[in-house]
Amino acid sequence: MPPSELDLDAYLARIGLPAAGPPTLTLLQTIVAAQAATIPFENLDIILGRPIRLDIGSIQAKLVHARRGGYCFEQNTLLRAALERLGFTVTSLMARVVLGATADAITPRTHMLLQVDLPDGACLADVGFGNLTPTAPLMLARDQPQPTGHEDYLLRPLDGETLLQARLGTEWKNVYRFSGLPSHPVDHEVGNWFTSTRPDGIFTSNVIAARPGTRCRKTLLNGTVTIRDPDNRPERLILKTETALRDALHDHFGLDLDAGELAAVHAAIRRFSGRKETAFDFD
Repeated sequence: MPPSELDLDAYLARIGLPAAGPPTLTLLQTIVAAQAATIPFENLDIILGRPIRLDIGSIQAKLVHARRGGYCFEQNTLLRAALERLGFTVTSLMARVVLGATADAITPRTHMLLQVDLPDGACLADVGFGNLTPTAPLMLARDQPQPTGHEDYLLRPLDGETLLQARLGTEWKNVYRFSGLPSHPVDHEVGNWFTSTRPDGIFTSNVIAARPGTRCRKTLLNGTVTIRDPDNRPERLILKTETALRDALHDHFGLDLDAGELAAVHAAIRRFSGRKETAFDFD
């Protein structure tokens, strides 16, 4: 199979599905939940000084065959390729992240997500928003809370766009805002380059990993693993040694680094110690 094409069987094996049927809402729900639970969100290649490549050959080599994770551009490009191979109609979109900001804040469009059109209606599918990744597709036309296996989400109109909010405990938090204007690979390349290279940016100045667990969220931010329950109550584990980091990456995020990579990531954690990011720490 040419490297420009997705190895669908390898992808399904990676996310733990033995087979897939027709392109229905039920199958979309299964795939979104499985990819979110299996392939972690992480920025470790950015910290290791490696470019983030968005061709499907590079993405599947990393996320599928090497069993690594990635962030929105990698995760949702992979998801789109798989959904299209399975017969879904998919459109890429770009969003302005407003987590920790007002809903109308003018932030750059640096988050990639997907719209999937089904007979049931159009859905938002997004497996690449860190520790608030929706673990189920969300119906775009439904202006009421939608439960997932984790948080409840709300999509509501805002000045000609759509605002995504998540319920954390008893509070609704703004997540991101997007229009229905389709985006294209060149848009993703620009957003990816900005996000992965910007000095002092969130992904260049923090060590981050995230993966949903069973009725919990697990996040690594600069040497602290936080596990949040459905009521948004945190339990924290401080990683003081390389060994602790290695074990946490494996046990909580399914990531295994070689000795050189582990040492470099641990050194970065020491450099970034004490940094706070509202997008990954809600206190």
